[in-house]
Amino acid sequence: MKKTICIIDDDPIYQFLMNKILHLTKIDIDIISYSNGKEAIDSIKSSLLDNKKMPNIILLDIEMPYMDGWDFMNNIELLMDENSLSNIKIYIVSSSISHDDVEKAKSNKNVLGYYSKPIKSEDITEIIMRN
Repeated sequence: MKKTICIIDDDPIYQFLMNKILHLTKIDIDIISYSNGKEAIDSIKSSLLDNKKMPNIILLDIEMPYMDGWDFMNNIELLMDENSLSNIKIYIVSSSISHDDVEKAKSNKNVLGYYSKPIKSEDITEIIMRN
C-alpha cells in the first residue's frame, strides 16, 4: 500500500531537500508539506470530514510560526483519541539541541523518534520501511 509522508516545517529549503531525499529512496510514496502545525491540523481535520486518506508518517519540526510542533502534538493527539487514528506515526525532526525538547519527545507516547537536522537518508528509509 502506498504510504503518505507529511512534512511539517516552516523552512522551504528544508522541505525541498526532504522531497528530494524522499524521492531518492525509490519507495512509492506520496508527499505532502505544510509550513506550520496549523496548516497541517486544518488539513487533517478536513481529510477526516471528507473521509480522505490520512498521512501514515509525519516528520515534524518543533520551531515554527503560528503553531509550533508541541502545539501541533496537543492538537493531533486530541484528533487521534477522538477518531482512533493510531496508525499515524510521528517523528520529530528538529534543529533544536535543547535537552528539554529531546526529553519531551521521549516522554510522549505518540512520538516514535527524535532526529536532529539534517536527517540522514538512511534514517528516512528506515522510518518508511518500519511503518
